[in-house]
Amino acid sequence: MRLLLAIATLLVTSTLASTVLACQTQASVCTSRTAGSFALIDAGKPAAVIIDATADPALRHAADNFAADLGRVGGTAAPRPVAVSAGAHPVIIGVAGHSPLIDGMIQAGKLDVQDMPGQWEAFRQVVVEQPLPGVARALAIVGADRRGAVFGTYDLSAKIGVSPWYWFADVPVARQENVFITAGWHADAPKVKYRGFFINDEDPAFNTWARQRFGGINAQMYAHVFELLLRLKGNYLWPAMWPPKAFNDDDPQNMVLADAMGVVMGTSHHEPMTRAHDEWHRNTDHGVTGGAWNYESNADNLRRFWRGGIERMMSKGDSHGYESLVTLGMRGDGDEAMAEGTATRLLENIVADQRRIIAEVTGKPAERTPQVWALYKEVQDYYDHGMRVPDDVTLLFADDNWGQIRRLPTTDLERAGGFGVYYHFDYVGAPRNYKWLNTTQIEKTWQQMDLAYARGARALWIVNVGDIKPMEFPLSFFMDQAWNPEAMTADAVARYPEQWARASFGPAHAKAIGELVTRYSQYAARRKPELIHPGSFMISDQHGEVLNGMEFGQMVQEWAALQREMVAIRNRMPAHQHPAYVQLVEHPIAAMSNLYQLYYAVAWNRRLAAANDARANIFADRAEAAFARDQALTDAYHRMLDGKWDGMMAQVHIGYTNWQQPATQVMPAVRRVEDKGAARPVVFASAFEPSMEGVVAIEAPDYSRAVNGSGLRWQAIAHLGRTRGSVLALPQGRAPTTQQDNVRLEYDITIEHAGDMSVQLHLSPTLDTTGRGSQRIGVSVNDGPMQVLVDKLLPSPTATTLEEQRDWNRAVEDNVRVLQAVFPDTPAGTHTLKVWRLDDNVVLSKVVAATRPIPLLYLGPPATR
Repeated sequence: MRLLLAIATLLVTSTLASTVLACQTQASVCTSRTAGSFALIDAGKPAAVIIDATADPALRHAADNFAADLGRVGGTAAPRPVAVSAGAHPVIIGVAGHSPLIDGMIQAGKLDVQDMPGQWEAFRQVVVEQPLPGVARALAIVGADRRGAVFGTYDLSAKIGVSPWYWFADVPVARQENVFITAGWHADAPKVKYRGFFINDEDPAFNTWARQRFGGINAQMYAHVFELLLRLKGNYLWPAMWPPKAFNDDDPQNMVLADAMGVVMGTSHHEPMTRAHDEWHRNTDHGVTGGAWNYESNADNLRRFWRGGIERMMSKGDSHGYESLVTLGMRGDGDEAMAEGTATRLLENIVADQRRIIAEVTGKPAERTPQVWALYKEVQDYYDHGMRVPDDVTLLFADDNWGQIRRLPTTDLERAGGFGVYYHFDYVGAPRNYKWLNTTQIEKTWQQMDLAYARGARALWIVNVGDIKPMEFPLSFFMDQAWNPEAMTADAVARYPEQWARASFGPAHAKAIGELVTRYSQYAARRKPELIHPGSFMISDQHGEVLNGMEFGQMVQEWAALQREMVAIRNRMPAHQHPAYVQLVEHPIAAMSNLYQLYYAVAWNRRLAAANDARANIFADRAEAAFARDQALTDAYHRMLDGKWDGMMAQVHIGYTNWQQPATQVMPAVRRVEDKGAARPVVFASAFEPSMEGVVAIEAPDYSRAVNGSGLRWQAIAHLGRTRGSVLALPQGRAPTTQQDNVRLEYDITIEHAGDMSVQLHLSPTLDTTGRGSQRIGVSVNDGPMQVLVDKLLPSPTATTLEEQRDWNRAVEDNVRVLQAVFPDTPAGTHTLKVWRLDDNVVLSKVVAATRPIPLLYLGPPATR
C-alpha cells in the first residue's frame, strides 16, 4: 500500500506506466485493457479530442498539442471533431462552469466535480460511463479554470510518454499500439500559485539561436517556450530582456500569444509596470529624449511611461486585459542599485503612484490586479529597514545569486499577496559570471526551496535559467518541486535523477544515466567553470602540497572516468536517442571534462616551464589541443539535427580575468622551453592525498549515532555538497533548539596524539534567512561543554567589510563553508564528537578533527565509486 501511495502522489514526470501496479491505480495509464478502462489509443487508432466551440484559446492550443501527442505515441494524430458523434469514444476537455459538454455531464450526474469551483489551476481526469447519448465511455479532463484544464491535458501527455522536452531537447517518444486509462478518477492542483522561469543573460547563445532559426526573439519562437513552460506545469514567465529586447514592443503578437496559450506574463525584478527596460531608452512615448531614469527629477515622464505599460496590458478589449503579474518598485538604470542613501519613503511613494496608475487604467481597485515587489539585492535592505507595501502585493525574496536564499518571511505570514522566491541557475556579476553549463545540484535546490515552502513562500517561485538550455535537468526538477513541494520529499529527491532519465530515455539505461547526471552536477558545482583557471587547484607530485583538499589530477581523472561511462552508455543506445543524449548528458560531461584537461595541462606547462623543463612543451601541445577540442565540441552541437540548435552553445567561458566575460574565447598563455636534450617521459602525478597522519575526516552521513528530538529528525541527503553528501534536521523551518533539546549527531573518533584538538565543520553554504545575520551550530567532545560556532556569512551586497566580502566570495567559489573549534589538552584515544542542531538551515557535510595543523580547507578525497 505504501508503494501504491508513493506512485500515486509522487509528482514527477515519468515514462509510460506499463506495470501491473499502474493498471490497478485509478485513472492511470496502462498498455492493456482492464475492466472499465478508456481506450486512448487502440491498435494504433487514437481517441478523438474534443473541446467546446466556445472554449478558451488556451484549451484549443492544449487540445491541438494533445492530439499531436497521441500521434507521436500511436502513429496517427487524433481527430479533432467539433462535436461528439454517436459511437465515439472521445477525450473531452473543458472548464467546469464554462463548458456545455462538461456541465452537461455534471448536471446528468455522470461527473462529480463539486469540490473544484474556486480552486486555482486544479484538474481532474475522469473515465465517464455513458456520458452522452450514444457514447459508451469518455475521458473527461476537467479544469477548475482554463489552466487547470491545460495542465490536466499535459499531465496526461507526460504519462503516455511525451516528454515536456520533446521539442526543446528532442527527447524521442516511444511508440505504443495500445494505451488505456483505467477506470476511476485522478485529481491534482499546484501548491505554489505562480511557477516559472526567467530567460536572462541571453546573449550570445539564446539570442543568436533565435535570430538564426526564427529571425528574432518573436512570437514564432515564444510559441515553443510557452508550450515548454506549460508542459512543465508552469504558468509564469519573465521574458528575455537584455537590450535591445522588449517582449511587448518587439513583436506585439508575443503578449497576444502568451495570453491565448494561458501564460501569465511578468517582467523582471527591475522592470516595473510591464515595461521592458529597453523601452525607456527607445523614447517611444515618455516625451523626453535621454530622460533620466530618476523619480526625483523625472517623475512625470516615468509615470507616463508606466501608464503606457498598463494601458497596453489592458488593450485586449475586455475588462481583464492580457493576464499579467505586474512588477512594482524601481531600481537604478540598467539593473543597478539606486543612488546611495535613497530613502525608503521615496520607494513607498513610487509604489503608491504605480498602484494609482493601475487603478485608473484598469478601472478597478489596484488590489484586483496581481502585483509583485521583488526584494532583490539592495531592495531587500529597504524592506529590512521598514519599507512596506500593501498587503495584496506579493513579496518576492531572492537568493544571493548563487543558490543561497537571503531572506524568508518571519511575520505577517497571512498577508493576502503572500511571499515568493527568485532563484538562480545563471548569473552575471561578482565574483564571476556563470552562464555556460548547468552547475546546479538539485539536492541544493531542493534544500533551499523546501525551506522556502516551509517558511511560507508559496505564492511565487521563479528561477533564472539563462538560455533555458542546458538547464533542462535542474529546470525540470524546480518545476516539479514547485507544483507540489510536499511530495518532493528527501526520498523523492534521491529517486528523481533515475526517474527523469527514464522519462527521457526509457528504462534500459535510466539508472546509469541518473547516476551520470548526479555526478556531473556534483562535480560541476564544486567550482563554476568560469571560476576555474590554472591556479584554482594545486598540482602535486609525491612531494607537493594540496590546496582546496583535492589534487587537480584527481579531479581530471574523475571527469575522465565520468566521460568514459557516458560514452559507454551512448554506444549502447539506439541512434534515435543520440540527439537528446548529446544535449542532456553527453555535451555537458564532455565539455567540462575537456575544460579540466585544458587547465590541468596549462598548470603543468607553467610549472615545468618555470623550471626550464622541456616537458613543458608536451603540456603546451595538450593545452592547445584541448582549447581546439572545446570549439570542436561546440561546433558539433551546433551542427546537430541540421543546425536546429546552432548558436545555443556560443557562450564564452574560457579566458576570464575578472567578473565579466571576455569578448571571445582566449587561450590561456603557455610557454615553450628550448629542448636541449632528450626530454624525460611525462608521468602524470597520480591522485595524491597529502600526508595527513593523525587527521580524522568523516563524511557527515557516516555518523555513529543520530539523536532526534523536538519533532526533528536527522536526514542524510546523498550528493549534497562536494563529496558523499550532507545531513540536516527535518522538517525545515522550525525554531532554534538548545542543547537541552538534545538534537545531535555523534561521531566516534580516535586521536593518536594528545594535544589541542582542532575540529572543523564543513557546511554546505547557506545564509540566515530570519534577519538575525548569523547561524549557529554546536560542537562538543564527550561530556564536555558545548562550543557554539557562529556563521556570520553575509551575502553580497550585504557584506560591508573586505573580510565579509572575502568570506562570501570564498564560500560561493569553493561551494563550502568551514567553521572551526579548538578543544585544549585533548588526550589520545577514542572520543565522541557531538554536533548539535541549534539553528535551522545549517547543512553539515564533513567533520575533520586532529591534534596537528589542518589545512584551512581540507576536504579529503572526493567520493569514490
